[in-house]
Amino acid sequence: MKRQLILENGVTFTGKALGAEAASTGEVVFNTSMTGYQEIFTDPSYKGQIVTMTYPLIGNYGINRDDFESVIPNIHGVVVKESARCPSHFRNEKSLDEWLKQTGIPGISGIDTRKLTKIIRAFGTLKGRICGMDEDPLKVVKDLKEMVLRNDQVEAVSTKSQFWHPGRNNDRVVLIDYGAKKGIVKDLLGRGFEVIVVPYNTPADKIMSLSPDGIMLSNGPGNPEDIDQVLPEIKKLAEKVPVFGICLGHQLLALAFGAETEKMKFGHRGGNHPVKHLVTGRVSITSQNHSYTVKAASLDKTPLKVTHVNVNDGSVEGLAHESLPVFSVQYHPEASPGPEDSKQLFDMFQQLVTEQRGITHA
Repeated sequence: MKRQLILENGVTFTGKALGAEAASTGEVVFNTSMTGYQEIFTDPSYKGQIVTMTYPLIGNYGINRDDFESVIPNIHGVVVKESARCPSHFRNEKSLDEWLKQTGIPGISGIDTRKLTKIIRAFGTLKGRICGMDEDPLKVVKDLKEMVLRNDQVEAVSTKSQFWHPGRNNDRVVLIDYGAKKGIVKDLLGRGFEVIVVPYNTPADKIMSLSPDGIMLSNGPGNPEDIDQVLPEIKKLAEKVPVFGICLGHQLLALAFGAETEKMKFGHRGGNHPVKHLVTGRVSITSQNHSYTVKAASLDKTPLKVTHVNVNDGSVEGLAHESLPVFSVQYHPEASPGPEDSKQLFDMFQQLVTEQRGITHA
């Protein structure tokens, strides 16, 4: 069965139906990762987006029970060059097509994903619609141009109530869930932390009533300015306990201390982004997924200093407070998927938490 992908600029791709028999609209983005499609498709940061994979063969090792980053996937669609019909892996439980049907997510295969990626790189991220051949492209284009993208993604993916993961030691971390991946929780638990996950809009005083030894600001979807009500709460927390921000959490931390953010032309999405640590000169290959970035010039008026930059485009990839035990990175040190070059950042956070706890309880 044939299916269409129609972009707001009028370009239409015709391919084969993949996944659920449904139409879906969203922001069309591309990811350059060669593996890890299961983690990508279940990352809450993709809420509202149609994800194009630039690697030509997707689904070759199937879907398994262990590699999900969230229980409910939030992507609005999947675009691939070729979808493997007969996956082969000892952990495989179902094909990509079967899983997409099961979760109600539509997709399209058999289109020129290289051409699509070049269009996005030239025009920036575009609104698009995956739909059947019966829909009129001219009408769809008109609807897409008039459509306003949703701005409540964080509210949609954040937990609605707090919950607790017991740890092995006495250090307690409160993870503020803006769309947290399982990988972040897994890395915190792996270091023995007790983890309490709270909704994105939890007030600072309520978080402090949980007696945290550290705060983790998670990744998440959308524009950080859409949830500016959380900024005063983040600043209050940062002035009391160590804070580590990842991706959206990094952007929110910057905004909380007076910096500015802006939307990138087509963002960073993939597992091969080189990032340089300015102090050591060490370059790490990182996993990234974001549309927005911190404006470097806006940091001059803040107590935050740039610690990491993107080797490809010079964008801000890491920040640290000049006097508080507070830092953040734009990329994903937990990977899931991607390289694990930056796992030591969790160790750095643990050291800050341990040292600050010693001072507090001395």
